[in-house]
Amino acid sequence: MPSAFSNSADDTAAASPRTRPQRMGELATLPVFFDLKGKRVAMAGGSDGTAWKAELLAASGARVDLYCEAEHLTDEMRIVLALSFADGEIRHHDRPWALDCFDGAALAVADCESEAEAQSFYCAAKGAGVPVNVIDKPAFCQFRFGTIVNRSPVVVGISTDGAAPILGQAIRRRIETLLPATLTGWAKLAAKVRAEVMDRLQPGPARRAFWERFSDEAFTRKAPDDVAEADARRFVRDLVNRPQAGGRVTLVGAGPGEAELLTLKAVRALQAADVILFDDLVSDDILELARREAKRMLVGKRASRDSCRQEDINRMMVQFARAGKHVVRLKSGDVSVFGRSGEEIAELKREGIPVAIVPGITAASALAAGFGVSLTHRDRAQQVRFVTGHSQKGGLPDDLDWQALADDHATTIFYMGGRMAPRIAAELIAHGLPAETPVAVAASISRPEEARLVGTLATLAEIVGRIGIERPILIGVGRVFADCEPESLAGFEPERDRGAGETSRLQAKAS
Repeated sequence: MPSAFSNSADDTAAASPRTRPQRMGELATLPVFFDLKGKRVAMAGGSDGTAWKAELLAASGARVDLYCEAEHLTDEMRIVLALSFADGEIRHHDRPWALDCFDGAALAVADCESEAEAQSFYCAAKGAGVPVNVIDKPAFCQFRFGTIVNRSPVVVGISTDGAAPILGQAIRRRIETLLPATLTGWAKLAAKVRAEVMDRLQPGPARRAFWERFSDEAFTRKAPDDVAEADARRFVRDLVNRPQAGGRVTLVGAGPGEAELLTLKAVRALQAADVILFDDLVSDDILELARREAKRMLVGKRASRDSCRQEDINRMMVQFARAGKHVVRLKSGDVSVFGRSGEEIAELKREGIPVAIVPGITAASALAAGFGVSLTHRDRAQQVRFVTGHSQKGGLPDDLDWQALADDHATTIFYMGGRMAPRIAAELIAHGLPAETPVAVAASISRPEEARLVGTLATLAEIVGRIGIERPILIGVGRVFADCEPESLAGFEPERDRGAGETSRLQAKAS
């Protein structure tokens, strides 16, 4: 078993005077959420900005008293008042604000044209002990509204501390795409089952197992119905009778290496994991997205190095899942492309352990993106083949159909084929593929240390030798690479060997 599995917390503490990471960085402002149901808010001004704030406050359950002469109301404000007239959420007082308007108010909001008026309103509200906000005048604000993503009862507030409201809106748009509209229904269902969860499940693994499973379904299923509620309550009963019932395994594709190429579903799985068994090629940036409390264990398999046996990996997955843990098996690329996921799935099914698959971007797609080509350019290739360059015996598989692979109208991608490059070139040429057929070779795809070179089948071995056969190499063969610009290795530094000497990131988490 690799030494990275050992607990090295003592070594980590000795290496640095800081024994624990800083838990919270400096905050420009404190995000808080006011409960305004049935509370009174004093407002001054009749502008469009005030209209929006009045609607927002009314939507939060507040009773808004608006102080403004009728002649100063904008059309937008008149519409808001008309719509809220029946419910009385916003009451208009046809007069300027005065000191009495702050009596019993929970908040005070105003839109003031001049600095002098803003200062006057601010001082009056502050003197009455009422938190105050003067719209678009940060110097006279004790609190800010920020930008909101509404999936009530889930509400997300975004603040740039007044520095860049447009940036806040851009962030909101990003978050809007991450949170499905059905989240509202799931949050309401959470409120319905919460009492049963709190009453019947002890704090700790059982409760977390329930909420992690519930959260996964909130992001992957449609709007909840009676069946979803029944399933949730049934899972509570299962956890009461068998605390380990929450054990499961998720096979996650980590993509070619760059963290931004992870799928949203992969990120959610990492953030819900108790244990992460990760391959040697998974980058540090991707592991940084995982749940901080998760146990991380390197189970990488690399040629010519001490490696964790597949049987050991299978055993660990079963062992942790039976203990009620959510195990994420994190694989480079896509789990279903030369990732040996078939063996793992079969073992988990034999043991009766639930298993899910989260696909990832396979290295061949990243290769095409890096070289700026289409693997299926209709004028040059009518098919794509993925071929392993590393069998269980360590070399090329003995049963490859080289005659079929030597097809001038196809694109062939050899995975893990660095050491076999000379034989790959020789076999393809011997079976009829022209020696001048374009090839593209890449190592550490999508990472800062990525290296790319292009050439021909005749020079394939030389190209791979320049990049380094010890690196994770992908070889593309076919006419689709004919127009690739020659790449340079200038400034390229070979990837540091992740052998026995690299333990710092593992020591910090292995325990």
